[in-house]
Amino acid sequence: MPIVKCEKCGTKNRVEENAPVDRIATCGKCGAPLSSATAPTSDKPLTVTDQTFSQEILNTPGVVLLDCWAPWCGPCRMVGPIMEQLAAEAHGRYRVAKLNVDDNQRTAGQFQIQSIPTMLIFKDGKLVDRLIGAQPKPAIASRLSAQLAAKR
Repeated sequence: MPIVKCEKCGTKNRVEENAPVDRIATCGKCGAPLSSATAPTSDKPLTVTDQTFSQEILNTPGVVLLDCWAPWCGPCRMVGPIMEQLAAEAHGRYRVAKLNVDDNQRTAGQFQIQSIPTMLIFKDGKLVDRLIGAQPKPAIASRLSAQLAAKR
């Protein structure tokens, strides 16, 4: 388990790497939310392109949720806020990214994206799960939790 220093009080805390997606690590002393040192933190999904895909997804340790979408797609626009919420709740346990399939056809073709939205889950650079179509947040969170809990 990695040790994360609380930004508020300075206390060192052990943080469970495979905690469920909906559980937020907090400081044992002051109760403040902890940022994990195990993965890059961001409260917004990362935009990925054909040029950055390998570096940002395939060469990233841990779990990455990639939303394959297009701006004209109604169901994609419904899933967009869910991706924002999941990114804000990640606290370094996983990473959320978005790939516009219209602008990045090489990567979309490589992973045979034939219907959007499609969400791909990568673990240590390998594709481990795929969700096709608009899914409710609990369904996406459940699939993320399963990958976080799975042994490496």
